[in-house]
Amino acid sequence: MTQDARDPEQESLPSSAADTDSAATPSSKEEEIVRNEDLAAAFLRETEVVEEAVENGKKIRRKGIYLLPNLFTTSALFSGFFAVVAWINGEFTSAAVAIFIAMVLDGLDGRVARMTNTQSAFGAEYDSLSDMISFGMAPALVAFTWILQDIGKTGWVVAFLYVACAALRLARFNVQIGSVDKKWFIGLPSPSAAALVAASVWTFHSFDADAVGFKLLMLLVVGAAGILMVSNIRYYSFKDLDFKKPVPFVVLLAVVLGFVMISVQPSVMLLLLFGAYVCSGPMLAVMRKAKVKAKPKH
Repeated sequence: MTQDARDPEQESLPSSAADTDSAATPSSKEEEIVRNEDLAAAFLRETEVVEEAVENGKKIRRKGIYLLPNLFTTSALFSGFFAVVAWINGEFTSAAVAIFIAMVLDGLDGRVARMTNTQSAFGAEYDSLSDMISFGMAPALVAFTWILQDIGKTGWVVAFLYVACAALRLARFNVQIGSVDKKWFIGLPSPSAAALVAASVWTFHSFDADAVGFKLLMLLVVGAAGILMVSNIRYYSFKDLDFKKPVPFVVLLAVVLGFVMISVQPSVMLLLLFGAYVCSGPMLAVMRKAKVKAKPKH
């Protein structure tokens, strides 16, 4: 065989080998995308939140989260964390104020989500975890460090009871969404329980109240708040209030008067306000039972 005859054969070998390799190692479209994307894109793809939602009666898979309501939830979580940091530094007044700020932000995130139609399962779970820090751990730790630890074992047992009841309350609330009357909460809401504990710490600490009577009173307040959270006592939710409808002028005047009274002595007025709300549940329950008993039997 001459040199001229061998050259075309040798030249054709690489082409055939390339065709064989190409056929032996096919690459799919997804593999090409994965190879070409950079590290940041891969991180975003792997950490993306995907959840199933129902829109217009159809199930869809939705990627990503809604930023606006989750910003409020994150702010509430930060306030709860700040309360814990303030407690570590012995700043009990700042810790109590931070809990109240978390309560305001927690009320805003749900309303913002409903107003902007940005509700999601992720937001609901994130809100519950934030509530556990701000309204479960933070109030119990602040109350325990300030005065309950002086009572000994009973003090930390009651503080743990409050934390456990807050967790149970949040878990029960999550599974009851959509199955209970929105006009009422079943059990004391965890933000209101935290507000009662925080207002008590704020008020009594401002007055340097460290007598045995105040220690027993805080023991009762923390324990009662925890038990009421997991009770079946109904509390008015205020969710049926329509802020878009016109109201009498006296209502606005009452709101202004309320702000003035709170500004004069915030800790005492907030304690009275949330103390009244906490007591309203048992009082209404007793009144309903009395009304049922008073009905004549036919």
